[in-house]
Amino acid sequence: MINIRLANVEDLITVERLAREIWPVTYNSIVPPEHLAYMLDLIYNNDRLRDQLLNQHHTFLMVESDGKPVAFAHYSTIEPGVSKLHKIYVHQSTQGQGIGKQLIDYIISDLQSKPYHTLRLNVNRYNKARFFYEKNGFAIIKEEDVDLGNGVFMIDYVMEKKLGQ
Repeated sequence: MINIRLANVEDLITVERLAREIWPVTYNSIVPPEHLAYMLDLIYNNDRLRDQLLNQHHTFLMVESDGKPVAFAHYSTIEPGVSKLHKIYVHQSTQGQGIGKQLIDYIISDLQSKPYHTLRLNVNRYNKARFFYEKNGFAIIKEEDVDLGNGVFMIDYVMEKKLGQ
């Protein structure tokens, strides 16, 4: 049984652990190992996650399958009416079971109950997850290269889904 719930501060350790298990499999043929390590340390350090949850009022979701954490997501308001899906990752052991779609549906349902009209995300241009997003109604609106420092760039598509469609 799948359970999606709001994550709390104690869950952030699990978010980091899941990211460190999922990212190497997801990005092994896309991102050099040293860049991957740098990105994980930058994006998933506990201080940064805590700040996003507690001070920046980002929403974190935890997904459990039979009580075991298997996925997470993280989104926030970036401008009036627009929310950004910063992170959505499903552990490779449970991919293909509809968990990603359930997470997207959960987030959209939450946003539609508020004054939002768009859900936006970035996806690596070489990540096959792009096709998952397209299947779920997202469209590429532009390309974006994000400088993370130390010569590391995220080479992304920016995708959007208009809510209510």
